[in-house]
Amino acid sequence: MAAVVDAEAVRGLELDNMSTIERHVSLFEADQPEDTNAAAHRRRQQILIVASSTMLTFTGCGLNFAFGVYQELYETLDGPFKGASAAEIDLIGTLAASLMTMGAPFASAWTKQYSPRTVTIVGGALFLVANLAASFGTQLWHFVLTQGLLLGCATCLTYIPAVTVAPGWFNARRGLAMGIILSGTGLGGVAWAPLLRYMNEQVGFRNTLRITGVLAAIVNSISALALKWEPGAIIRNRQEAQGRTGMRLPRANWNIVRTRPFAAHAMGATLQAAAYITPTYFFSTYARTLGYSSAAGANFIALGNACNFIGKIFLGFLADRYGRLNALVLCTLLSGLVTLGLWLPSSSPLSESTRRGLFLSFTCLYGFTASAYVSLFPAALSDQFGIQNFASINGLLYMIRGIGTLVGTPVAGALIHSRKMDILGTVVSFEKAIVLVGVLLMSATVFVVWARVENALQNGWKWRS
Repeated sequence: MAAVVDAEAVRGLELDNMSTIERHVSLFEADQPEDTNAAAHRRRQQILIVASSTMLTFTGCGLNFAFGVYQELYETLDGPFKGASAAEIDLIGTLAASLMTMGAPFASAWTKQYSPRTVTIVGGALFLVANLAASFGTQLWHFVLTQGLLLGCATCLTYIPAVTVAPGWFNARRGLAMGIILSGTGLGGVAWAPLLRYMNEQVGFRNTLRITGVLAAIVNSISALALKWEPGAIIRNRQEAQGRTGMRLPRANWNIVRTRPFAAHAMGATLQAAAYITPTYFFSTYARTLGYSSAAGANFIALGNACNFIGKIFLGFLADRYGRLNALVLCTLLSGLVTLGLWLPSSSPLSESTRRGLFLSFTCLYGFTASAYVSLFPAALSDQFGIQNFASINGLLYMIRGIGTLVGTPVAGALIHSRKMDILGTVVSFEKAIVLVGVLLMSATVFVVWARVENALQNGWKWRS
């Protein structure tokens, strides 16, 4: 009996200590008078965090989202890509996109242990190494290793610190802040897609890789200088680091991992990630089946990313007003509906003008809705599990998302190219892949709704959640 009492006392003391920390964090985050130095310093740091994190997503994620330009180019080249199928070439971009989040447990742990700045600078250096190495590739596997695997690791080391550090600096406007930060992926796609195509034509893809490697390293390293943990997170990181030595990863919080809300988010994240990248990578290729030129195809990538940019900010703003989990449900549902309601009919035997109109509408609406899931995901996790637990579970959930991307995108790519091409090299059939993407997104919606219901059961039903 005494042992039980002692155990309960220790547990109660731990909860009291955590409650004390949370009270300090809440007080620090509360609105303060405009003329206080603390409030002014915090606002400046919030601006720096948003600006630097946006530049990191603009550079790393933006280049990933513009891979469709390389996809289309590599399919037409001989040399390293002679005889390679489109699905094999797609493995390059898929690896880069999936490893961007699959390495999250490591990147998140190192961000706590060595500081966000250090990890991000290392990522910037790896950008340079990966692109330079890719520029000398002579076989397909060289590009898979460098432009795929190494570049994915580099993106992970710049992306994860940004999305891990930023949520702690915001409370009431967390959804908007993350929307702005992750809109950098869309803005980057808008800028990089036409720029990469132009540079490929003017100086060749090898020099383009070298130039973008240098630019990415410079931008990432400068942006890293502004990244820092908020004071409450520093306290929590020190507590977690006690008793841990070297580069050992912190254990996940299994009290949360074993819960139904975590399972719901894990399944929803996996299914959404399995579908999410496929349309973006194949916008350009699909546009050519509708009679568009290569230049117009690259413009579809830019258009989709422009809507990505707008959607993340707008839906992030709405999420702060009407609930982040509500917004997560809405954007997941709408992205599935526009896939099945617009993209699928555009592949049917309708008139060319009708098919073009449907695809144009799909490009805009998919970019607007599907991309918002990515920015709302960390904000929703912070709300559902508490900001004090966010850093200990986001790495695991981002890794799960990466696995979804790694599996889903190649499968969709294989389905796209499962039928013969005509003499012009234009893909004939996208129907199977479109159905797969739509079904995955609608299935993801079911699990996001489940997470929303679990939140209501745990905290009581509130419309704004």
